[in-house]
This record gives sequence, structure tokens and C-alpha cells, in this order.
Amino acid sequence: MSLDKSTLEALEDVYSKLKAADKPVLVYGTGNGCEKLFCVFERLGIKPQGIFTSNAFARKREFCGFKVMSLDEAERRFDDFYAVLAFGTSLPEVMQGIDELDKRHKVFAPELSVADDSYFDKYEFLDDLDNVQRAYSLLSDDRSREVFEGLCCFKITGELKYLRKIFSEPSEVFEDVLKLSEKEIYCDLGAYKGDTVCEFLSHTGGRFKEICCFEPDMRNFRACVKNLIHLDRITFVNSAAWDSDTKLFFANNSGRQSAVSDYGRLTSARSLDSFLNGREATYIKYDVEGADRQALIGSRDTIRKYRPKICTAVYHRPYDFYQLPLLINDICGGYRYYLRQFPYYPSWESNLFLVK
Repeated sequence: MSLDKSTLEALEDVYSKLKAADKPVLVYGTGNGCEKLFCVFERLGIKPQGIFTSNAFARKREFCGFKVMSLDEAERRFDDFYAVLAFGTSLPEVMQGIDELDKRHKVFAPELSVADDSYFDKYEFLDDLDNVQRAYSLLSDDRSREVFEGLCCFKITGELKYLRKIFSEPSEVFEDVLKLSEKEIYCDLGAYKGDTVCEFLSHTGGRFKEICCFEPDMRNFRACVKNLIHLDRITFVNSAAWDSDTKLFFANNSGRQSAVSDYGRLTSARSLDSFLNGREATYIKYDVEGADRQALIGSRDTIRKYRPKICTAVYHRPYDFYQLPLLINDICGGYRYYLRQFPYYPSWESNLFLVK
């Protein structure tokens, strides 16, 4: 089975659409996402005409050289406009508000990297279509192929309609694909404050054999220990998951997007293979803010020897959704691949699940 190349080629990419816009282009949201978007716009010659926020978050301030408007102000000032989303959210009420806005004014969500300043480029993507097709052929069910196709269309066009069609709830994957048991030896790489351990426990009835949590951000690490220290047979590792044992600069944002950086606090980094030293893992989760490739490489001996169940984020970099499946297949063939998109604008909750 393969993707239809002609269909992908025919889709108008979001940046071409915005550059040739027949109505004003307004950026929705401020902060780091807005700054990244303005950098891409400057490189591509796209000229936004303003910034707005939801009415509840409107303040008298300036950002990136523009007075920040409320949504009401933007709608009074501009009869119609294109709204370009510059933040991410999984909050149902915020997503509903974005859906309502999309009915009145077209909303676009360009695919920007969570991990760095790169962005999804349609033509770079199409130039690598052979590898895209290889990754697509690995997928094990129709739903995964639908999700993959939807992600391709969304990343090219920036149109939210393609995401809405492919949303599913995490519980479906845990029940239908992972089927976790009380015998799991779980390695949580990117444990944050312990929320994914709690999710894991909710699907095993609170029972497990062992748990290991990797979390490099010191504030998050302390919260993780505080939240989970009551559990027996749990180990906490204040290190980044990497492909070797080393030291890395780490930008401590005390949030989910704390990441390896060119600056910040010098932090311990370890490979999972080194930490386990030949011991078994039955389930590994990777959510390491752009270091997913390195963390997978640092687990290759464990993966080859024990073939654990795997959950890995495939959204931190624009092409992860097809490049990381190929990497895992190179490390160890024979897995079944399931791709799912959980509700989030933009596609920041694309996850790949692998089972024997």
C-alpha cells in the first residue's frame, strides 16, 4: 500500500497560501511560538498585519512590534482575515474556541518544530517521498494509515480539518494495542512530574514489576520524586535520555518543553542501555523533547535483546512521524506499528506504539 503522490503534490502548502493571501494575515497568540512563526515568516517573505489573543488573555501590551489585540478588537478592525495559530493546546474548551474561530475566519496552524527553529517544508518532504512511503508501509492497521495520511495533509496545508478527522483517545491504544499487565518493567524516558507513570498505573490496576523514571529538569525531577516516592520498586534518574553517557547543556524551562540546548545548566545524560546494563525492560516510553532519536539509539541493545513494547512521541520535529519508525525498524525489525493522534492543536500529540 502507498500514499498517492499526486494528491500530496496538489495540496497548496500553507506558506504559499499565506504569502499570496487575499486577506489580512493575523497571528493568534504570543510567546515563543509567535517568535518562531515570525522568524519563518521573515525568511519566506510573509507579512502579518497584526497579533491577537483570546478576549480573556488580552492585555495592553506589544509583541514583535505589534500592539496585541483582543479577538473582539481584531474582528472589529478587520472584516475578515486568516488567523495563524502560534500556540499549542489540548484543552477542550480552547480547542472548541479555535474550531468556532475557524468557522468565521480561516485558521491555519503551520507545522513548526517543538525542538528547534526548523519547520515543515512541503518540497523537502516530497523530495524524501521514498522514505515516507517506506514508513507508511510499516503501519499495521487502517487507522494508523488514516492518521499518517491525515498528518501529511495537515503538515502541508496547516488546515485543522485534517487533524479533526484523525483524533482518538489514549485509552483506546492502551486497551487495544499495548495491553499492559502487572508484570511490566516500565522505563519512562521524559517522566516530567510523574503524570505518565500515573497513566501507566491506571492501566495496570496499580500493579507492576519495576519502574524507572528519567527526568533531566531539576524542578520537574523533584516534583516527580515527590509524587511517586510512595511506590515500591521505583528508581529515579536525574538525567536526560541520550545515546551515550555524557554531559549536556539543558534549557530548564520547568515545563514539558525543557530540552537539550546550546546553553543552560550542564546536565547528566545517560543511555538506557548503560543504565540497565543488560537488565530487562518490557515497556519503554520516549517523550524527550527532540532527543527522541538519540534516546532510541541509546536503547538499541535493550530493544534488540528484549523487544519491549514501545511508545514514542513523533511530533517534536516536523519529520519525526516518518523518520522515527524507520529508525526503529533499522534497530530491530518485526514490530507491529500503530500511529495515533491524540486531540491537540497543532499535531503535538502524535504518538507511535510498537508491539511484538
